[in-house]
Amino acid sequence: MEASVPEEVLQPLLHASDLSYSLEDCLKFLQESSKTDSGRSDLASKAILPYIFRLLQILPYPSSRNYLNLSLKVLRNLCVSNQNSFVDHDGSAIVSDLLDSAIAEKTADFETVRFGLQALANVVLFGKKRQRDVWMRFFPKRFFSIAKIRRFETCDPLCMILYACFDGSSELASEVCSSDGLSIVAEAIRTSSSLGSVEDYWLKLMVSRMCVEDHCFPQLFSKLCKVDLVLGHKDDEHETFFTSEQAFLLRMVSDIANERIGKVSIPKDTTSFILGVFKQSVAVFDFASSQRSELPTGSTIVDVMGYSLVTIRDACAGGSLEELKKDNNDSVDTVELLLSSGLIHLLLDLLRKLDPPTTIKRALNQSPTTSSSSLKPCPYRGFRRDIVSVIGNCAYRRKEVQDEIRERDGLFLLLQQCVTDDENPFLREWCWIIPVT
Repeated sequence: MEASVPEEVLQPLLHASDLSYSLEDCLKFLQESSKTDSGRSDLASKAILPYIFRLLQILPYPSSRNYLNLSLKVLRNLCVSNQNSFVDHDGSAIVSDLLDSAIAEKTADFETVRFGLQALANVVLFGKKRQRDVWMRFFPKRFFSIAKIRRFETCDPLCMILYACFDGSSELASEVCSSDGLSIVAEAIRTSSSLGSVEDYWLKLMVSRMCVEDHCFPQLFSKLCKVDLVLGHKDDEHETFFTSEQAFLLRMVSDIANERIGKVSIPKDTTSFILGVFKQSVAVFDFASSQRSELPTGSTIVDVMGYSLVTIRDACAGGSLEELKKDNNDSVDTVELLLSSGLIHLLLDLLRKLDPPTTIKRALNQSPTTSSSSLKPCPYRGFRRDIVSVIGNCAYRRKEVQDEIRERDGLFLLLQQCVTDDENPFLREWCWIIPVT
């Protein structure tokens, strides 16, 4: 392999690696040296980066994959402190050409793509000029192709790049929130969902900024719908009405909203949209069936219903109406908007259709695991508690909600929930905080 590398490229690399006598040993030495600040400073003084770029251009892919990956690792490490040199030597173009070849493989070469993305991530973390340089080369087609690789090793650095650009430039942020940008993020969510990785750090940051702090949730949720629904085809099975990726996104938004209560407020249009999703899931779900597990249950329709409900619960958490208006400087708060959409009526109606809590069933000499013909079991463990918790958050310091509960004959219904329930932990505690007496 060394024979295919020109002497004017090979010799500076060998010289920089002291006693190395082969290209492979040389690159391994440079990789180790470039892991420290002092090592990177020493290699920068020897102007090694241009020779690494030459290697990436000269070595053929895929026959030289091992040498190319070693070169990318050196590049990744050097880019911790040599971002300007990366831009000056047209690094984005060189890396993108190599990644194009790796993606074009019958089975995408995720390792080469991973190392290339890690190098790009180190570049975009430092300054708008570097972000723009990478962005212009990769957005949207290359990012989209990379997002479709179903590997965590490529999804994580891709989301790191997207987040750095989104966070560092309002112009790039608007492009991430465009149709092309949302398609890329949707593919990243599909990848993470297929791997079951709800705690992916950079993807979670992206979703937090786009869907909890910004207004992109409805469009992103729609991007994750089934292809046949987009094309206007209908499916008779309610389970296919939503996708597992949509349930995954709702779960991620729910986790973020719960973790950041008091720090961020889910946009009102997003909360209203999620209420619509909840209503839709309730309308198509067969309440005769149920899951005996907590969220996530593994059933798409149940998970969509459950995570929609708990997200609404956390969106409604807060102070009095006057405090919320003062904080938000808005004439209509989130709870008022949801109330105008019939939220209390919907939740009370759902409670009436459910079997009574297990304590009441035992008092009536009914088996806790059986249901009457007219009443339905909870679709998942904790469903009744989540309904009551939403009502409790809405009723907090809102006399008009308390009055509506009484007017809809909901007082006795809620008193029935003030018991322990094997299927709904903390049901009684949530019910006690509702001030409707």
